[in-house]
Amino acid sequence: MSATPTTRPTTSTTAAHAQSLAQGAAGAALLPIERAHRGEGTWDDAHRALAGCTRQLVADQTASLYFGAPAVAFALHAANAANAANSRYRRALTVLDQRIDELTARRLTLAHARIDRRERARAAEFDLFYGLTGIGAHLLARHPGSPRLREILSYLVRLTASLPGDPDALPGWWCGVGPSGEDSPAFPGGHANLGMAHGIAGPLSLLSLAISANIVVDGHTAAIRHICDWLDHHRQPGPAGAWWPQWITLDEHRAGRVTQPGPLRPSWCYGTPGLARAQQLAAIALGDRARKHMAQNALADCLADPAQRGRIHDAGLCHGLAGLLHTAHRVAADADPDDAGRITSRNCARC
Repeated sequence: MSATPTTRPTTSTTAAHAQSLAQGAAGAALLPIERAHRGEGTWDDAHRALAGCTRQLVADQTASLYFGAPAVAFALHAANAANAANSRYRRALTVLDQRIDELTARRLTLAHARIDRRERARAAEFDLFYGLTGIGAHLLARHPGSPRLREILSYLVRLTASLPGDPDALPGWWCGVGPSGEDSPAFPGGHANLGMAHGIAGPLSLLSLAISANIVVDGHTAAIRHICDWLDHHRQPGPAGAWWPQWITLDEHRAGRVTQPGPLRPSWCYGTPGLARAQQLAAIALGDRARKHMAQNALADCLADPAQRGRIHDAGLCHGLAGLLHTAHRVAADADPDDAGRITSRNCARC
C-alpha cells in the first residue's frame, strides 16, 4: 500500500477521484470498515476497499478532510482505531501524518498572511470540507495532543475577530465572494455562511470539541462566545420553532434584518440540524444549560415540522435523510432526558 503523496497536477483522474471522502473510494471504504468493526464483514473486505484510494496521494494546497491525503488518513485511522490489533495501516498512517503536518503548516502560514494583509477570507481556507477546520477535526481524532492542532485552534480564534479598520465590523469569517466561492452580482460585498459544511458552525464545533477534550488555547472560550452571540443575533423565531438563515449578505448585515422568509431544507450541512448540533457542543463546552436547551429544542421543533421534513428528498449524509438522522442521534445522545425524548419521539421519528 503506497502512501507517498504527490501534487495534484501529476495525479491521475482515477486516483484523484478515489481520494474523495464525499464521492470516492475513501468515503466508500467507511462502510466496510464499519461492517468489519461490527462483525458483519471482514477486515479483508475493508482492506480491498481502502487499497484503491492510497496511490498518488494529493498533499498540496487542495488537500483537505474531504480530498487527498487527509481524507485517506481519516479512512485509514477509522480502520486502525476500530481494529487496534491489526497494524496493517500504521506505516501508511505514519507517512501520512508527516505529509499532513507539512501541508497544514503551509496552509496556516497562508491563512495568517491573508489576515495580516487585511483581506477577506474564502470558505475553503477555514471550512470543514476543504479548510483548516476539517484538518483540525482529523487531528483531534488522531493526534489530540498535536502542536499543529493547537495552531489550528489559535488560527480559528483569530478568525473570529473583525479585520482591523473594517468600518462594518464584519466577522473575520466573512467571505468576500458568494457562496459558490466566486464573485457574484447577487452577493455584492460577499457573505457570511452559517452552516456546518462551509460556514462558522464547523469552526464552532471544532473549538467546542477541543475544549471538551481539555485542549484550550488563548482566547478560546471568548471566541466560542463571540460566535454564539453572532448566531443568537441572527436566530429567527417561527411557528415551527427557531431557525437560522443559510447566510447573511452585506445588505442584511447593515440593515440588521434577514430576508430569507423561513427555514429551508433541514440538512446537516446548512440547516437547523447542523447549527443546533454546533451550538449544543458549544453549550457543553461552556457549561451553558440555557443554550443547550435552546439548541436541543430547535432540533426537536425542526424534526416535528412536516413542512421542513418534506424538503428532504434523498438519503444522503450531507443533504439528505442520513445526515438528519445521524445528527438527531448525536444530539439526543448528549441531550438532557426531556429534550432527548422530544428528539426521539414517534412524531420526530417520522422523518
